[in-house]
Amino acid sequence: MEPKLNCVIVDDEPLAREVLAEYIVVLEHLDLLATLDNALELDQFLLKNQVDLIFLDIQMPYLTGMEFLKSRSNLPMVIITTAYPNYALDSFAFDVIDYLLKPITFNRFFKAIGKASHYQGKTNPSQQEISAESNYFFVKCDGKYQKILLDELVFIKSLENYVILQTESKSHMTLMPLKTIEEYLDSDKFLRVHKSYIVPSNKIVTVENHQLLLNNQQAIPIGRNYRKSVMEQVLKDNVIQKKK
Repeated sequence: MEPKLNCVIVDDEPLAREVLAEYIVVLEHLDLLATLDNALELDQFLLKNQVDLIFLDIQMPYLTGMEFLKSRSNLPMVIITTAYPNYALDSFAFDVIDYLLKPITFNRFFKAIGKASHYQGKTNPSQQEISAESNYFFVKCDGKYQKILLDELVFIKSLENYVILQTESKSHMTLMPLKTIEEYLDSDKFLRVHKSYIVPSNKIVTVENHQLLLNNQQAIPIGRNYRKSVMEQVLKDNVIQKKK
């Protein structure tokens, strides 16, 4: 039997606490010990209770989540829950298990819990260790669960209610919306370039006005609404400009 994880939710928003509490109840190996309004309450709670996992909001009264992380050492595992993406780098400096952006879907929550379960009992797992475990996922294809290695993905294509995951050796089709797959992927490594396509950025070799060319010579269209963000993310500061 999978060991229990004793959880605490710390968030000043009642609705946010309610959503996480509902998710926790679904998973039998999670026990919700308390829901708290702020980090000061958490500080006192930790003195008297054995906690394995904290769901910690950032923007809270009295003491922000980031201030709390800076003020305490030897904390239980922490998963950040916030509406603000700009704190991600700072929070990972404290070896948080994951960083969930609100509104939090159950799929994304479940992935974060998978990481926490893997590192349960370890002392301060480093972010390098955590990242190393996230190089694959499973999807259900033809009645079985297929392991998909992220490094082997060439592109992901939406086809009505299905998604095609094209790897270097084979195509896999699963009944799932593209958005669900997108939530599992690192946005720094995988780009949504079209309403129907996601591609790994390291496999892009040519960028044109309306399409990308991958290193296997596969052409992928760029959607009009995605062109600006695609150009910014792919090219970044790596373009040599002719001097005037």
